[in-house]
Amino acid sequence: MSSSAEHLSKRFPKSFLFGTATASYQVEGAVHADGRGASIWDVFSATPGKVKGGDTGETACDHYRLWEKDLDLMAGLGIQAYRFSIAWPRILPSGMGRPLAEGLTFYDRLIDGLLARGIQPFATFYHWDLPQALEDKGGWRNRDTAKAFADYAELLTLKFGDRLAAICTLNEPWCVTYLSHLHGIHAPGLTDLGAAMRTVHHVNLAHGLAMQAIKSVKADIPAGLVLNPQSIYPGEASERAEKAALRAFDFNNGAFYGPVYSGAYPEELVAELGPLLPEAWQEDMADIHQPGDFTGVNYYTPEHVFDAPDSHWPRARAIRRNDLPKTDLGWDIMPDAFTHCLDELKKRYALPPIYITENGACDNTEAGRGSNSGRIPDNLRLSYLESHLDQVASMIADGQEKGHDIRGYFLWSLLDNFEWAEGYSARFGIVHVDYATQERTVKDSGRWYEALIKARG
Repeated sequence: MSSSAEHLSKRFPKSFLFGTATASYQVEGAVHADGRGASIWDVFSATPGKVKGGDTGETACDHYRLWEKDLDLMAGLGIQAYRFSIAWPRILPSGMGRPLAEGLTFYDRLIDGLLARGIQPFATFYHWDLPQALEDKGGWRNRDTAKAFADYAELLTLKFGDRLAAICTLNEPWCVTYLSHLHGIHAPGLTDLGAAMRTVHHVNLAHGLAMQAIKSVKADIPAGLVLNPQSIYPGEASERAEKAALRAFDFNNGAFYGPVYSGAYPEELVAELGPLLPEAWQEDMADIHQPGDFTGVNYYTPEHVFDAPDSHWPRARAIRRNDLPKTDLGWDIMPDAFTHCLDELKKRYALPPIYITENGACDNTEAGRGSNSGRIPDNLRLSYLESHLDQVASMIADGQEKGHDIRGYFLWSLLDNFEWAEGYSARFGIVHVDYATQERTVKDSGRWYEALIKARG
């Protein structure tokens, strides 16, 4: 196990950061503790039929109480950086106003604890747990939420900015908009194209206003947006499928990359869906056009699309391929699609340096028996990580002209956790969590990652 890790390790520059990531609602639990307000995920997960098994994040990994143990685990594995998110309702229960001292204290301790262990803190200011009080006023469909987020970002930067290595404004606008307001799979669970397009614009605006607020407080702190670009391929060798793939790229990637990195929405998107954007949206484009100091890329699986003339624009339908291996969540595994994804982005946009802010696989392997007793041989995940890190190393090695300026890799995830609509049925962690006892067990993939990091000396 360690020899492959050591070989791979040597292919990365000495300055490259190896980290891991979590998100507040997925790990913290303690949803009623110390004055925390309700989030949209508290309400959504408590609604029958929304989350597999009726699971909620009420306890999750109890990280709110066990954070020191989890930081010790990271330090033991040699983790160099930790990307965590700050729960908006734990700081501002109603989304605005006076911050809760207890919420600030929790993240103070967490950040100081990371620094004491030599782990760089990368804070994400929004990872989907919108205060329900803001949702009651229209949530991300309401322009005021973008302004509230900028105020919140300013507050967090004032409080924590002197100790953070970097700030990620928002996590995965695609999920905040389409998965949550068009497909109804995530909170607040809407299925409304108009609501989704208003949300696209307001989330883009929230990033832009937050970047300006962050830089007004601490100009020298690295800050950027985290996106989950789709690696899109035509599902067949036909002109119709090729055109569908281009439309799907504009809808799924261009709607976010275009405004932030080029200052404009894709032309065809505006032609088709412009009337669904908020009134006078053009006036916001200068505020939205904030490329930042880095861009975060979350990548898991490719999309193969076909023409779907009877659906709304982009008139594209994605399928899973029968000939590709799958994770335990049924996602296609295709490592070279990772490189394809970044190559396609590079062709279209002038991007700042890149951090791979999430990458990993669902592997639900439990403890082995017999000679493997006590070990968790999550070979699917280990193979996935090895093949995808191989792609990252190659992307860096390709040099300035063809390659990518990738500065670090944050494995998703440190811990098995609440996997949103999948509840606790999907495990992404390199550390196994027994949800009944909260016992943590490092999996084989975690030991492999430890060997990879420690081989660098």
